[in-house]
Amino acid sequence: MRRILVIHGPNLNLLGIREPSIYGTLTLPGLDQGCAAWGDRLGVEVETVQTNHEGAIIDAIQEAGAGFDGIVLNPGAFAHTSYAIADAVAASRIPTVEVHISNIRDREPYRARSVIEPAAV
Repeated sequence: MRRILVIHGPNLNLLGIREPSIYGTLTLPGLDQGCAAWGDRLGVEVETVQTNHEGAIIDAIQEAGAGFDGIVLNPGAFAHTSYAIADAVAASRIPTVEVHISNIRDREPYRARSVIEPAAV
């Protein structure tokens, strides 16, 4: 069975509480349940992890090579600043999709650009 690692970055543990007008009212456990259901429909095992720490995201990406076929990464605000996460994605050789809950291009100007995007698929 194919395996996908979903990595939720900083502040995503506050989903449902933090700025619901931007991020909605769905909580992280609810999002994780949705990811698992998505995987079930596709016949894919989904594992999720959330961390507020840049290094832990890098560790998860690097360790994913040992058993995952792909990564879904919501780097949160690290999308705009973390060349280290971008480097980890590029080095992993695992197809990685970058996602966001809000449309970063419709937000503040500093959020419109992701430094991770070029390394992702």
